[in-house]
Amino acid sequence: MTSMADIDDQTVIAEVAAAFAGYERALMNYDPAALDEFFWRDERAIRFGVAENLYGHAAIAAYRRTRSSVPGRALANTRITAIGRDAATVSTEFTYPGDPRTGRQSQTWARLPEGWRVIAAHVSFREEFER
Repeated sequence: MTSMADIDDQTVIAEVAAAFAGYERALMNYDPAALDEFFWRDERAIRFGVAENLYGHAAIAAYRRTRSSVPGRALANTRITAIGRDAATVSTEFTYPGDPRTGRQSQTWARLPEGWRVIAAHVSFREEFER
């Protein structure tokens, strides 16, 4: 069981922050191969996007190959919560230039033998739920 003393270990937060920054660089530079490396190479990996539900690393990687670019975006209110030594969540809001919508992104990261990997991710726009 994780105790309160295991929440927000600063070393874990720093490690996940570095991994998340690498993911963001790969996204902004649109490097599908690098993005693939940040996701858990397992059929249980999940990525729910704005218009797609992807189950498994193969589906996530295939989706990446259908995209041609990602417009520059600005992040806000990024929060990292460490849960023990081997798990963390990252939640952030984002905006794209010229788009009035505010996007939201959440990721569950796990420390695996190959390093920190995204196990599950979700991306949505807030306005979709303000009907």
